[in-house]
Amino acid sequence: MFAKQYSHRLPADYDMGVIRRRAAQLGPLWDNTEGLLFKAFIAQEHGGNVYSSVYLWTDPPQAADFLLGERFQKVLDSFGRPHIESWLPLDVQRGPARDALSLYREEWALEPGADRIAILAEEKRRNQQVAGRSDTFAVFLVLDVQAWRLVRFTLSAAALDAGHQGTGYQVLYLAQGVAPQR
Repeated sequence: MFAKQYSHRLPADYDMGVIRRRAAQLGPLWDNTEGLLFKAFIAQEHGGNVYSSVYLWTDPPQAADFLLGERFQKVLDSFGRPHIESWLPLDVQRGPARDALSLYREEWALEPGADRIAILAEEKRRNQQVAGRSDTFAVFLVLDVQAWRLVRFTLSAAALDAGHQGTGYQVLYLAQGVAPQR
């Protein structure tokens, strides 16, 4: 598996309606994409405008094909080459919700000398709790192997809550790929 996010900071006076229309137009083109669990088209409109995409791939070579192929050229043509954060997924849990309206990103350092096995076990338990909520579409924990950070993404069917822990985004479109065969 492979997870990634890239973001585009937009001017404060940018018409975010353009971004909402872009997500509505391009989002369905991502549905049923091989090797992709989902792609969340997300935005922030408070404290500055941000347009971003979060991906969870089951097949890293298909993620690479995307970045090096024609589909990513639309991003490059529209916004330039973004910095792409990428992570190693450690735990992925699906919840009962069928769609998402909000996405939350929490992150924290994995301190030197920490009991990594115990931390991972505890964070997997937390993911199970979050996945058990009726409004959870998915929750996943990833490892930033360069910065020794853990990052949790939670996709929720509930509206964006400014009081929620972590950085919150509005989900403009949630594309769901092809589930892997078992």
